Amino acid sequence: MITFDKENEIFYLNTKSVTYAMGINGGKLFHRYWGKRLVNPLGKTNLSDYLRRNFEAVDLDGGNSDIVPFEYSTYGNADMRMPSAEFRFSDGSRVSNLTYKDYEILDGKPALEGLPATYCEEGDKVQTLAIRLEDTYQNVDVFLSYSVFEDLDAITRSTKIVNRGEKLLLDSAMSATVDFYGSPEREILHLDGAWSRERHITRQPIVPGNQGINSRYGCSSPFHNPFIALCDKNTTENHGNVYGFNLVYSGNFTAGAERNSYNSVRAYIGINPTNFQFVLEKGDSFQTPEAVLVYSAKGLGEMSRIYHKLYRTRLCRGKYRDTERFVLINNWEATYFNFDEDKIVAIAEKAAKIGIDTMVLDDGWFSSRINDTNGLGDWYENRDRLPNGLEGLAKRINALGMRFGLWFEPEMVNPGTELFKNHPDWILHTKGRKSSLSRNQLTLDFSRDDVCDYIIDTLSGILSRANIEYIKWDMNRAMSEPGSAFRDGDRQGEVMHRYILGLYRVLETITSRFPNVLFESCASGGARFDAGMLYYMPQTWTSDDSDAVERLKIQYGTSVVYPFSSMGAHVSAVPNHQVGRITSFDMRCNVALAGQFGFELDLNKCSEDELKTAERAIKTYRELGEVFHKGDCYRLKSPFDSDLCAIEFVSEDKNTVILTVNCDRATPNAPDEYILLEGLDETAVYALEGTDKRFGGDHLMNIGWHFVNNCENQSILAVFKRK
Repeated sequence: MITFDKENEIFYLNTKSVTYAMGINGGKLFHRYWGKRLVNPLGKTNLSDYLRRNFEAVDLDGGNSDIVPFEYSTYGNADMRMPSAEFRFSDGSRVSNLTYKDYEILDGKPALEGLPATYCEEGDKVQTLAIRLEDTYQNVDVFLSYSVFEDLDAITRSTKIVNRGEKLLLDSAMSATVDFYGSPEREILHLDGAWSRERHITRQPIVPGNQGINSRYGCSSPFHNPFIALCDKNTTENHGNVYGFNLVYSGNFTAGAERNSYNSVRAYIGINPTNFQFVLEKGDSFQTPEAVLVYSAKGLGEMSRIYHKLYRTRLCRGKYRDTERFVLINNWEATYFNFDEDKIVAIAEKAAKIGIDTMVLDDGWFSSRINDTNGLGDWYENRDRLPNGLEGLAKRINALGMRFGLWFEPEMVNPGTELFKNHPDWILHTKGRKSSLSRNQLTLDFSRDDVCDYIIDTLSGILSRANIEYIKWDMNRAMSEPGSAFRDGDRQGEVMHRYILGLYRVLETITSRFPNVLFESCASGGARFDAGMLYYMPQTWTSDDSDAVERLKIQYGTSVVYPFSSMGAHVSAVPNHQVGRITSFDMRCNVALAGQFGFELDLNKCSEDELKTAERAIKTYRELGEVFHKGDCYRLKSPFDSDLCAIEFVSEDKNTVILTVNCDRATPNAPDEYILLEGLDETAVYALEGTDKRFGGDHLMNIGWHFVNNCENQSILAVFKRK
């Protein structure tokens, strides 16, 4: 997997299909190659290939230049591009010079202290390369870590900076930068949006200059996801080169591509340097989050399938990583704040009759929380609504043969609560500045150990008293005035990152203490749908927009990186609460079935036909859930290009195929569509369930599935079984 050619001083990182190579010359570490696996070795790094430009600062001895493809660079020492790291030293200087020192190859993959990351298990073909760079003048060591998942075709990167000299300020530290020298015309793809329309696909040419995305909201945000892909101009779902970068992190980030005048492109991803600064005293270190790099020569679809399998099996953890998840009903859109114990039980009774196994009580069960203006942070039952407390309600739900679940928003507090009155300095705030309210709430300072300890103790007490088997963990605002009363003035730039580290500590502690609880993350819908959260919670509420038509785009875009097994998806009432659209019950069920299936409506208001449809959908989910969540996903028709969305799921053994086709509009006298399936056994014959029709695998992949768009809200879920 990882080898070092001593003669030519080249590192090779090989998966089954990919090679990533670096070379040493003149004491510097250079990026040599990333792409299809190489058979023949590379020659020694030749710097003369890169040093023939006017108007450049060139260090001929050290090989520095504005166009040389460095593996990890700093600003100002002849390289003027976006730096991998920026330092401010005690003497006021900002220029550093990182030279190669040594390396180590390890079997397996070490964990990152305090941070989520991919992992390996016994028997996995995984190796890790640690390369040490040093600034000998300022006594700084930089450890570059590369882990190679041979069978999964993925490479991860992270960086650890160790200060061995006088106090320094770390102004930025990317997790990964990659220089593409002499690049062809490439495009950058990313996922953007807003609340209720998260992770839409944006693709644009990489023009000269810097183009990128970021979040400064304190979370990964609904506006941009911490992911970019560089792809050839002609790359499609099935063809062409694509290079994916995904950050395993839930806070402020930046990612992008800088193209210079010589068509050299530097891709980068890491913590956003805005409002970031870490003080490193002598002996201190800083660990960056992990970046997951995936290359595919076969288009975006293959890249996605690599991410899906890696994240399903080597990022998500715990009891529910591989097991069937719950079919739940959440009361939020059914009742909002207008409920009592009997109303919740009435919904649960109806749910139990059609096969739903979990009842989730959402916001409004605690203290004075009758609306979103008060109560948040005082985590004790409202006895007017729950006279028997959570324990009593859980017992009534359990008596129906159902699990009981609960909503929390532990990172936030309302002004006027007991928690706020007793600890006004526990919120994120900047001295002398007014604290901004969002949704009538403030953000607790999770950069403080005492705040984190309080939340751990409070939640542990609740989960220990009542039989709670599911938790929806919510977060509903951006983090403004990001300061901490706990930290000195020169440490305020650490607050946003330390908040995320504190959050991760809380999540690690709580999920470890209660391993039998299924945790689902949520952030005003999908504002923190990222790989960092998936490490602690195997599923995320995908979006507050549960409209079936909008969900086609949201789930399609999300699947570019994240598996459907990580997407919470529910059936809601119509007219839809977010957009007012009316869609058929069949379509709502079929769209939600691809994710972690559930309901968010009052079943007592559903017709008998709707209840029968819901019951059939639940049976389908239990029969086919493993195919949806562990099979290979193929995006066949994009809802961003037409009114049609088609997604296919193929079981690992290719014996079962699910084709979902959804149309949000009817077309009069519509032309015929032939949807070409992928990933089948072309020699096999597949039977269409519920009919006597038979199709050759080669026919389905080369002729296609016949579809006519002549019905409003048309929704098809076709299941093929190999004979």
